[in-house]
Amino acid sequence: MRGGSGGAGQAVGVKNQAEYWGFRLVAGLLAALPLETASNLMGALWSAVAPRLTRHARALAHLQRAFPDKSPAERDAIARAMWGHLGRTFGEFFHLDDIVAQGRVTMESADRLEMVQQGGPYVVCAPHMGNWELMARVSANLARPIAGVYQPLTNPLVDAELQKLRAPLYPLGLFPRSPATIRKLMKIARDGGSLGFMADLREGKGTAVPFFGRPAHSNTAPALIARSFGLKLYAARVIRKPGVRFTIRVEPVEVPQTADRVADVVAATGNLQALFEAFLREAPEQWMWAHRRWD
Repeated sequence: MRGGSGGAGQAVGVKNQAEYWGFRLVAGLLAALPLETASNLMGALWSAVAPRLTRHARALAHLQRAFPDKSPAERDAIARAMWGHLGRTFGEFFHLDDIVAQGRVTMESADRLEMVQQGGPYVVCAPHMGNWELMARVSANLARPIAGVYQPLTNPLVDAELQKLRAPLYPLGLFPRSPATIRKLMKIARDGGSLGFMADLREGKGTAVPFFGRPAHSNTAPALIARSFGLKLYAARVIRKPGVRFTIRVEPVEVPQTADRVADVVAATGNLQALFEAFLREAPEQWMWAHRRWD
């Protein structure tokens, strides 16, 4: 028994090591390439390979749920374009500082930027659109530093490497998803800090609210923290433009303040997801349709 268990553990270790060194090799290559070359290369590679994988079928199924009025050809074109955007996002991950330093990110409204800058601590939520990794980078530069949450990868070596790269984007801390993390985030909010969430994916323990006309279990933590500590709640999205350029839009989310806190949190979560849906309808090819969203 011990011999078999040890062999399995060793095999897993070898697999993790191989993935880790593969990641380091690709990361080093992409970091050494010029920004636009890295973006174009990964966009082309993912566009060629990903539609042949099983996740493409899941993306098409989700698109059929969201856009039943579109033809199969239209939905397939959206899914194929999505893979290109995701590939570009991966290639650009190693050039986030270059993207910001070269003035490739703009706010769509100076008034909205002023609203965020002068509105005090906040909770900002974004969907996985455009290059979403830019949200934390831009927030720290233009408004307030934030704390964030991440979903750990199954490979602990790659996960640790990615967190080393992401941690500087979150000056108030970057924490793995867990009940303990929620308590840490609530303390940061209580102390006047701002928080950032990627809140567009399925949350099994969340509350079901409408999303493209269907109930979708959604993360209630952003609304709960905003409601509990009187923080502003914002929905923000990054849209990719030609030439590795991006625009950011920020929309305030209504958070009711009634005697029924639970109902307030559910309502605010629904308001947030409604804004996400509006963002996705604007540029559906820039969202991750291959991830599970509905039950």
